[in-house]
Amino acid sequence: MLLTVDIGNTNITLGVYDKEILVETFRLASDKDLALSEYELLLKTIFRSYKIDSCSIGSVVSELSSVIKSACDNVFGINSFLYDNNIDSGIKIALKNPTEVGADRIANAIAAKKKYQLPAIVVDIGTATTFDIISKNGEFLGGVIMPGLNLQFKSLCANTSKLPQISAGISEKAIGDCTESALLSGIMRGSACAIEGLIHQCELELGEKATIIATGGHSRLISEYMLRQFDYVDASLTLDGLKYLYEFQHNKSLAIK
Repeated sequence: MLLTVDIGNTNITLGVYDKEILVETFRLASDKDLALSEYELLLKTIFRSYKIDSCSIGSVVSELSSVIKSACDNVFGINSFLYDNNIDSGIKIALKNPTEVGADRIANAIAAKKKYQLPAIVVDIGTATTFDIISKNGEFLGGVIMPGLNLQFKSLCANTSKLPQISAGISEKAIGDCTESALLSGIMRGSACAIEGLIHQCELELGEKATIIATGGHSRLISEYMLRQFDYVDASLTLDGLKYLYEFQHNKSLAIK
């Protein structure tokens, strides 16, 4: 079985694949203070019922990359694949500096190219909300980075004296009748409007309509406030991309042999 590990700023998402089937997913906090031995214990506990024989890791948290790789290697007795920007991903990255792109965005682009009609725009709503744009020719063109929902809530609370700390949730109406509902409207509905507007602007630059794929924990919630709905909401997109990355590297190594 293949284990895919997406190390994000807030969470570590793990997926177990039996060939082409995503069997189960798990989520851990991205805790930089946990020791290697503690991560090993977590992996042993979570995956005691699975026979993991390979692992593909993508990370945007450099402090956790080697720790998680070592934990996976030690627990499962394997040599995990850890993507970095110097590795050929199998997709052309048409950026000024290709090494700037995070592993999660590369994984999203590869999965979108494999699974959906191009051109495509992936909207990943996480700690940051990112857009990954894939051209009709299958090139990763770049995208958009904006603050995620909870980051906006935390920033407002931290930088104002009277606004409360709340989390992403349902906005009942646009005109808030109390501070909490006004915050929910501004951030939930405001983010939806920003996403919708940016999709429109990206399509203008592409010169055609694109397939819009949403991923990330708040995708369905945000879609409630959008006139134009996402074409697909794909919760496993990043994990699928890490699977494709592993398969590409594995097949390359077999070809060399």
